[in-house]
Amino acid sequence: MSTIPLSRIVDTLEHGVVLDVTMEDLQFRAYVVVSPPDINLVADFVPQQQFEEDGDVHVTAISYPAEARDQIQDIAFNMNQGDAAIFLCGNEKAYLSALEELGQEILDGGSASPQRLN
Repeated sequence: MSTIPLSRIVDTLEHGVVLDVTMEDLQFRAYVVVSPPDINLVADFVPQQQFEEDGDVHVTAISYPAEARDQIQDIAFNMNQGDAAIFLCGNEKAYLSALEELGQEILDGGSASPQRLN
């Protein structure tokens, strides 16, 4: 999957955003947050309903900005329609890189940073 995704922000979180993403023929919900890479923290920002729906929930960590593209492509390769992806970004730069790779335009000065979204 090499096409640039299209996405729209559907909600904001304390340390991130929720996106509806389209990559080629794949449509999914993405939770992109600045968070330590701890799977136990996912329940803090992903609603229980997401786990109860038909699709699977995929989780990955993005520690460095340079990892964003590969992590997103790898997780998307294993997804089906209606799945959700959780991107735990180790810092704000990794977060902004992930958002950009998911089709969000990042303005100079990082105007899509989690602190500025809320």
